[in-house]
Amino acid sequence: MTAWTSRAKALGVGVVSTIVAATAALGLAVTAQGAPTQLVGTVGPGFTISLKTATGKRVSTLPRGSYRIVLKDRSDDHNFAMRGPGVNRALTGVDFVGTKTVTLKLGTGRFSFVCTPHADDMRGGFSVR
Repeated sequence: MTAWTSRAKALGVGVVSTIVAATAALGLAVTAQGAPTQLVGTVGPGFTISLKTATGKRVSTLPRGSYRIVLKDRSDDHNFAMRGPGVNRALTGVDFVGTKTVTLKLGTGRFSFVCTPHADDMRGGFSVR
């Protein structure tokens, strides 16, 4: 093997290593950017319902995007339903008690969350811009 062949092989390994490292870094950046923001929805005990950030701040305005909502349903008398542009569904059932996670893509508009059987007393809302 000549000196030139050895250098070419070493250069090839270096180039391949650089490409692999760059591809892995790009993949991590895309994954980190594309991960949905977490929110926490709680219903019950009693006549309480809320939607908060993962740090415990009440949600009033959010940017458009994907959200992973961890729902903590603490009563078999209530449910957690959400309504807004492109969303109109019960995320937990009235008989359900426990924790459930859903991912929703929220577009621009006004959203509400309610306990369907007690919508007059148990409701909240937020805007997405």
